[in-house]
Amino acid sequence: MTLKQLLIKHRDYILTQWVTRLKSEVGENYSKRPITELHRTTEEAFRANHDALVNNDLSSINSFIEKIGKLRLQSGFSLSEVQKAFELYRSIILPILFDEIKKSNLYEIIDKLNKHLSYTIHSFSDYYQSLSENKIRNYAKKLEVKIKERTKELAESEEKYRKLVEEINDGYFITDKEIIFANKTFCKMHGYTKNQILGKGYLSLVADESRSEIEEILNNLLENTLNDKETFIYLRKHKNGKLLPTETKIKLINYQGKKVIGGICRDITERVENEKRIRDSERLAYIGQLTSCLAHELKNPLSSVKMNIQILLQTLKLEGYNKRRLEIIADEVLRLEKILYEILDFAKPINLSLTLVDINELIKTSVEFLDIKFKEKNIKSKIILAKNIPKILLDPDKIEQAILNVLLNSIDALYNDGEIKILTKKDKNFAIIQISDNGHGLEEQDLPHIFEPFFTKKRKGTGLGLTNVKKILEAHGGQVQAFSKNKGLEIKLFLPIRR
Repeated sequence: MTLKQLLIKHRDYILTQWVTRLKSEVGENYSKRPITELHRTTEEAFRANHDALVNNDLSSINSFIEKIGKLRLQSGFSLSEVQKAFELYRSIILPILFDEIKKSNLYEIIDKLNKHLSYTIHSFSDYYQSLSENKIRNYAKKLEVKIKERTKELAESEEKYRKLVEEINDGYFITDKEIIFANKTFCKMHGYTKNQILGKGYLSLVADESRSEIEEILNNLLENTLNDKETFIYLRKHKNGKLLPTETKIKLINYQGKKVIGGICRDITERVENEKRIRDSERLAYIGQLTSCLAHELKNPLSSVKMNIQILLQTLKLEGYNKRRLEIIADEVLRLEKILYEILDFAKPINLSLTLVDINELIKTSVEFLDIKFKEKNIKSKIILAKNIPKILLDPDKIEQAILNVLLNSIDALYNDGEIKILTKKDKNFAIIQISDNGHGLEEQDLPHIFEPFFTKKRKGTGLGLTNVKKILEAHGGQVQAFSKNKGLEIKLFLPIRR
């Protein structure tokens, strides 16, 4: 089969494919054109290609290039879109050539097709560029007049823009590896004055663990191997050494005649903490459900064991170590029962019964309640209570439970003759209860886990005491913090002052 015969035979298929792929593959401009128009255009292009490939007549394709060039420029098509449209002809016809043409003739026809399309695309590109340049020149002449009129307006606009950038709550910066411009918020976020931050390497404001990743992003954007915009989350480095979570969006911009990176950064510390709280709540809910089921299954058998041991102690006339063995079993059952109630307490949702309470009186009551335990280990208690704390709306039973849990932890951590300090103070809208001891304390790596359920360093304990403290404080809208000291541990309970 000759090329002419092939084109005649497959004409309808080629035109249908061409129109379909123009609508779906080339770009938004083509997808918006009416089908009837695309049919007319492809038919004309098909005839022009036929004349060039079969009759070696380039006049039709040259006329088509001139016509389509003007039309596409007026409609706002990009050069690459029209080039792709021409290229579709080759991608549609090649599979047909391989199926229909003998191998002996295939190379010659494909070579002819490639040369023809190369000529077509280059001719169109040159013509389209010349049309674009003429259009730009004409447009430039009109712009010259407008530019003179707008110069004053632009100067005023730039001043307004600078003021706007300075006043926004997010940090704005421009960098080409070093900080070229930074607004007040950006400087404040990093703890520097404007004079200190200008000229500073941008990567020096990034935490070590985030630096290599951010450096790669900046390099890729400057070298145009990334998308126009890039958003990333990293740890920024404050002047005081603190590492704070930050979200930044950067873009390649022109600034004073060169390509640089402009960016907006936002402190997301609160968002990260909220997300962590949500994750912790979900995890605790799951653990609570699991432990509640387990505790209920153990409660009845344990009660039965406890009751029968008590009956045996009363009825059997045991003496010596046999009696002691049974007493040890009874004590251990009581300890298990206590652990079981702690687990059930942890699993229960907190329902608050709020009333106005004097927290200083609550602390005095809690210390008196544990007086025997203080005396057993000869522990001294030093209590300093602030007088300026008003009565606070809270659940007294729950807060007393939280205070007792912290005090019991301190008592367990102390050796004989130790000391526990309890003080209260008012800080803005919070009442603070501070409980510290001079016991064995915690290792630094253990401190972040102290409020996690079932984390404990004690030989006997469930690890739920401080978890319940955290749960109670958060239910009141407060929080709890732990600090390791040279000797001992300090726990702070923050309660919002609400009337």
